[in-house]
Amino acid sequence: MDLALLRTFVTVHRAGSFTRAAALLGLSQPAVTSQIRTLERQLGRPLFLRQARGVTPTTIGDELAHKAAPHLDALVEITETGLDEDSSLRTLHLAGPPEFTAERALPALTALTGHDGQGFALRAWFGTAEETLEGLAAGHHDLAISTARPRGALLTATPLCDEEHVLVAAPHWASRIGPGKLRRKGAPALENLPVVEVHESLPFVARYWAAVFDSVPAASGTVVVPDLRAVLSCAVAGAGLAVLPHYLCTSALARGDVVSLLDPAVPPLRTYFLVVRTGTLAMPHIARAHEWLLRAGGAWG
Repeated sequence: MDLALLRTFVTVHRAGSFTRAAALLGLSQPAVTSQIRTLERQLGRPLFLRQARGVTPTTIGDELAHKAAPHLDALVEITETGLDEDSSLRTLHLAGPPEFTAERALPALTALTGHDGQGFALRAWFGTAEETLEGLAAGHHDLAISTARPRGALLTATPLCDEEHVLVAAPHWASRIGPGKLRRKGAPALENLPVVEVHESLPFVARYWAAVFDSVPAASGTVVVPDLRAVLSCAVAGAGLAVLPHYLCTSALARGDVVSLLDPAVPPLRTYFLVVRTGTLAMPHIARAHEWLLRAGGAWG
């Protein structure tokens, strides 16, 4: 069986679409369709059911993907690492959200880099949960950190840690609200305060409002910047209130640069998942990084 056909098949299976697989492979959509049809003729069985949007694997298609994908990934790893016996380093490709990956995952993993015979080189990529999981499924990454649990059997997710969210603002905004006012009035006490967020949809503020106040925020974003570390910097500078992961603003809270505006009985949480392509934990460098992050994650709650 032609390995090129298997590679195209696995890419389609992971992408869920001939068009998306073609883009990932650098081929035309008709070329991908032709290769899949050739493979189906060789096997004598259909591998995908064509849908209005994308394709769905048949039972035979799922079985073939789960058998073939780990071996194809291993071959890619060999070609990327090379056959030079003098080179003991493999490369781990990690993907995840920029702030959490930079502040927590990367510092933890640097202990495993180096030339100790078990170490690896490390390459990081930042993106949204959707982009990260798509890239992992397509084989661009080895290990992903995501706030979304993937569906299906092709990706395997393990809970890594929970992230507590806290409502903060510079001290002068806290004094303007006054002690006890927020607890008495709830969300209306914050209606006239500016908001700093990572997106126009106010994902962190909206999630906090829903969990704590059972309402939706009335304000729009005064400052919108797509990085939580920049959100914290703006909040410290007095640009407005913000909802941030507690780990990210612990030092700023301790210094008094920002103040926690509320201490709810049940703080909003977000779960991070450590995700791999099913079967790739057989590769030692991926397994070692996976285990190391899970151990570190036990102290991140």
